Amino acid sequence: MTNHNREMKLGAFFMIPGHHVAAWRHPKAEAHNVMSFDFIKRLAQTAERGKFDMVFLADGYAVKAKNQDVLGQTVNTLFEPFTLLSALSSVTKNVGLVGTVSTTFNEPFNVARKFASLDHLSGGRAGWNVVTSNTEEEARNFNLDQHLLHSKRYERAEEFVDVVTQLWDSWEDDTLVIEKESAHFADASKIHAINHKGEWFAVEGPLNISRPIQGHPVVVQAGSSEAGKELAARTAEVIFTAWQTLEEAQAFYADVKGRMAKYGRSPEELKIMPGVFPVIGGTEEEAEQNKRLLEEIIPEEVGVSLLSGMISVDLSGYPVDGPLPDLPDLERVNGGKSRFKLLKDLAERENLTIRQLYQRIAGARGHREIKGTPEQIADQMQEWFENGAADGFNIMPPYLPGGLDDFVDQVIPVLQKRGLFRTEYTGSTLRENLGLKRPANTVINKVKETI
Repeated sequence: MTNHNREMKLGAFFMIPGHHVAAWRHPKAEAHNVMSFDFIKRLAQTAERGKFDMVFLADGYAVKAKNQDVLGQTVNTLFEPFTLLSALSSVTKNVGLVGTVSTTFNEPFNVARKFASLDHLSGGRAGWNVVTSNTEEEARNFNLDQHLLHSKRYERAEEFVDVVTQLWDSWEDDTLVIEKESAHFADASKIHAINHKGEWFAVEGPLNISRPIQGHPVVVQAGSSEAGKELAARTAEVIFTAWQTLEEAQAFYADVKGRMAKYGRSPEELKIMPGVFPVIGGTEEEAEQNKRLLEEIIPEEVGVSLLSGMISVDLSGYPVDGPLPDLPDLERVNGGKSRFKLLKDLAERENLTIRQLYQRIAGARGHREIKGTPEQIADQMQEWFENGAADGFNIMPPYLPGGLDDFVDQVIPVLQKRGLFRTEYTGSTLRENLGLKRPANTVINKVKETI
């Protein structure tokens, strides 16, 4: 059932030293290298050797712990994405560099300038994962007593993305002329103020850096709520999403791509890449042993804290081997709505205890876990890819470096043999490798309309 007309897109999700909540305790994890650039450089070069489209950095603005026990048992060291990705741009050549930046706790001008800088420094490999942030702890680090309401966060995000893309377009592509004899560095008529005045932002512009190599760095989005899907249909070019079943993933895929026409966009302009957490073994039995090891190394307090944070409900007072308590209606949740619903549905569908649920999500964090031999891992990815559920996947290695090494050395050759994944890079920019067109300059069109 190989499909020769499409190839998967793959991202390597770098959560150091692994995506599992207790990855640092894994016997093969290089936990001592968690703050080592040489270690992360090696990971990025491994991803590039595997021909991944991109490496992806998540980010947040608060530690992920509510008591000292959990704080001392979890990894809370997290590099700021622009700093790390800029460094990685100098030691890689092809792999895309995608960083998470919140629209709730930043300003459009700074974000536009930083991503434009990264795009130039990397030769056109930058991508922005747009998030709205979802925890009260983050809000309290930015002069707020409580988080903005979910709906307000997305209203702000809509305008934020619009302002950033206008700023990227405030310079035309051929603005720099650099004629020394005539003292003519730039064509000033091709540098435009954007004069934006909206509900959330007032930004004059123009940006003080020329238009990015890609026109716009690739815009990635991760929300799966109603507001998130609408924002993605209008603005996103890649979606990182989380689903447990083929049917759920197919429904999401059809839903979001079906919304794009009203914004004048075609389905091919958006790549949907669900997260997958691969547990690989030479045999099924070995894969199962690897899975059991991951479950055994989770400290109980850490598992309960992780689950509590993901559903925005404190579970610390409930029996860990009992069921979830009655949860609030979705409308009353001010955290991540899509993840709340996914985990609530999973617990109810499979009648899971609190312990069983946190064991299920301690690695994949609500994304899909796939387990088995390299061929079985490839089978599961192929099923989703060829049946309207995914354009590719964001790979979440359980621990590093071994989890990434195993995927690159064992699974990717299977995908390549089946004609499902590239054997060489075909473009020089992230946008080209993803098969995305370079965007037209929207500011030029507005200027022409006023003439």
